[in-house]
Amino acid sequence: MKALVYHGPEHRSWQEVPDPVIEEPEDAIIRVDAVTICGTDLHILKGDVPTVQPGRILGHEAVGTILEVGSGVRSLTPGDRVLISCITACGRCTYCREGHYGQCLGGGGWILGHLIDGTQAEQVRVPFADRSVHKLPDTVTDEAALLLADILPTSYEVGVLNGGVSPGDTVVIVGAGPIGLAAITTCKLFSPARIIVVDLADSRRKAALERGADLALSPEEDVAGAVRELTDGLGAHVAIEAVGIPATFELCTQVVRPGGTVANVGVHGAPATLHLEDLWIKNVTITTGLVDTMTTPRLLAMLAAGRLEMPGLITHRFGLDEMQDAYDVFARAGETGALKVALFSTEGVEQDSR
Repeated sequence: MKALVYHGPEHRSWQEVPDPVIEEPEDAIIRVDAVTICGTDLHILKGDVPTVQPGRILGHEAVGTILEVGSGVRSLTPGDRVLISCITACGRCTYCREGHYGQCLGGGGWILGHLIDGTQAEQVRVPFADRSVHKLPDTVTDEAALLLADILPTSYEVGVLNGGVSPGDTVVIVGAGPIGLAAITTCKLFSPARIIVVDLADSRRKAALERGADLALSPEEDVAGAVRELTDGLGAHVAIEAVGIPATFELCTQVVRPGGTVANVGVHGAPATLHLEDLWIKNVTITTGLVDTMTTPRLLAMLAAGRLEMPGLITHRFGLDEMQDAYDVFARAGETGALKVALFSTEGVEQDSR
């Protein structure tokens, strides 16, 4: 089969690799019908995630069709159409039993495209398949389902739920990439009073306003001053960091009010200064996290019932064999206007157009 293989920082190739095979009783082999590229994949290619070794097939978000299951799989059969979660879960360890699947100690967690071969391929092996993929109803398209593999549960769990967004809150989201825009959608489930988005790019600020933000600012403006002016000098109840660089994290600590929460979602590849000389007295909570995807079934049920407003993030579509072109477009988002790209196999395109 063909797959996107990481060969060290700044090097990747779309090449022939061996087909995956069942290795453990709880494995499933899944034909990839639709797949996307994550900002984390770009971090890997920059060398920010050294645990990813050269030779690894990248990708952790996909929709596909079950081809084969191991003898220990109980709830899936060949032909089932499924969402492949970015997180796998053994279901037996301490963290899994608490619902913290991202911290799985039994061989799961974020392993696809990280510690084992991932989804940017024609086929993928998914361990712990009963707990790591979700059957899709016919009413949910491949394209819509792709957003539930990572960015919607990530924005919801690591941003909105960790941040404790509540009705009437002022929420500042720093970063209007896919995660930041998805955070607008999931924030709105809790009826905040206002959502303020900060991003350097005009196109992304416009996208934020189109998707429900009340105000979009450039970091070159006096963001902290603008937030104070809108909140009687208090600041934001919740600041969600959705970029992953020191400046954006520090901006979040500047706009949050005493007693508020900074929810870090971004993937950081370098240290950020924590200004405890300012924060120690303010009762500020700072949360970090890797998505657990424990809310994926809830989000999927809402989507199937028409109760989840999808943020319309996919701006560019490709065939699966155009993976290199898709990476080029996504990596140059400032020039191309790409928010999220989707790649479809022939079968995937037919499935999505039913």
